[in-house]
Amino acid sequence: MARTAAVLVALLTFLAGVAGCAATPESEPDADGDDTAGYPVTLRHAYGETTLERRPERVLTWGWGSTDAALALGVVPAAIPAATYGGNEEQVLPWNAEKLAELGAETPILISNPDGGATIPFEEIAAAAPDVILAVYSGISAEEYRKLSEIAPTVAFPDQPWATPWQDLVTTVGAALGRSEQADRLLEQIATTIKDAGAEHPELAGKSVIAIWDDGQQLSVYKEIDPRVVFLTDLGLTVPPAVAQVPEVEPGFYGNISYEKADLLQSDLLLIYAETEEALRATLARPAVKNLEQIEQGRYAAIVGQQLIAAGSPPTALSLTWALDEYVSRLSAAAKKVS
Repeated sequence: MARTAAVLVALLTFLAGVAGCAATPESEPDADGDDTAGYPVTLRHAYGETTLERRPERVLTWGWGSTDAALALGVVPAAIPAATYGGNEEQVLPWNAEKLAELGAETPILISNPDGGATIPFEEIAAAAPDVILAVYSGISAEEYRKLSEIAPTVAFPDQPWATPWQDLVTTVGAALGRSEQADRLLEQIATTIKDAGAEHPELAGKSVIAIWDDGQQLSVYKEIDPRVVFLTDLGLTVPPAVAQVPEVEPGFYGNISYEKADLLQSDLLLIYAETEEALRATLARPAVKNLEQIEQGRYAAIVGQQLIAAGSPPTALSLTWALDEYVSRLSAAAKKVS
C-alpha cells in the first residue's frame, strides 16, 4: 500500500525488552521539576546512538506514530507532521485530536508533510526549535539523520525504515521522554485490550489471514513482520505460507504480485484496504480477485476510507484502540463464514 502508496507502504507477538534503548530512566518525571532525574539516557538506533542529557521540553515528532506515543504518555509535542493522509480539516489525525482535547492542549505546530514523510522540510523543523526529534517509525536516510541531528538530537528507527513495531516505538519514546514506567503500563493496558478483544471473538483464533492493497496495477501483500500484520496475529489470527511466497520489496515489509497470480493468496480470510467504496468495487471486480474463494464465499473484510486505513497502517498507541472495534467486527463477520 505504498502510503497512499508511500504513506502506507513507506508509511502488532509483542517484542521483548526495550528495543533500541541502551539505558532508560527508571522513574517518572520528577515531582520537583528536575529535568535531569534519570538522565542522561542513550538510545541506540540504525544510525548509531543518541544521548539526551536532560528531559526534552520541546519535542518534535516525525514519521508515523511518535506523535501518538508521546500524547498517549501525556506529553504534547511542540511540533508534529501534518496529517495529509487521514487527517481532519486541520490536518490532525482524529485520535490525536481527541487526545489533545482530553489533555486540554492546543494543536502543536504542523510541519509540512505532503508525501507521507518522504520529503523532510529541514527549515521548518529548525524553526520549531526542538530539543529532540523523534523519528522512531520513519524512513529517514543516513544523510537526513545527519542533517536533523545538526538541528537537535535525533532518534531514528531501531533497524529497518518504516517497520518499527509500535510497541517498541512506545518504549523508545517513553525512554526519551523520561516516562518508561508509564510506557510499560500503557503497553500492558493495550495488550489487555487486544487480548480481551480476541477472547470475545473466538471465531478469529487460528484463522489465517492475508492483508492486501490494490494499487491499480498489482496487489501488495503485507509480510509477517509488518506491524499491521502483527496486530492481526495479536488478535489470534495466523499468517499462511502463501505470504512468504510473495516476492519481497525493499524495505521488506510487503511484496507485490500481479493480478494474474492472485490465486496464490490462499488463506481463510482476506483483509482488503481500499480508500473508497469505488476502489473496493474495482478490486472485487477484477477477474483474478473475484474468483478467489475468500471473495466468492464472503470470507473477506474490507477496511475502507483513509482514516480507518491510517488507524491500522500501522496501528499506534492511540489509533489501535480508536479503530479496534471496527477492525474486529469486520474480521469477525468474515471469520464466521469459514466452514
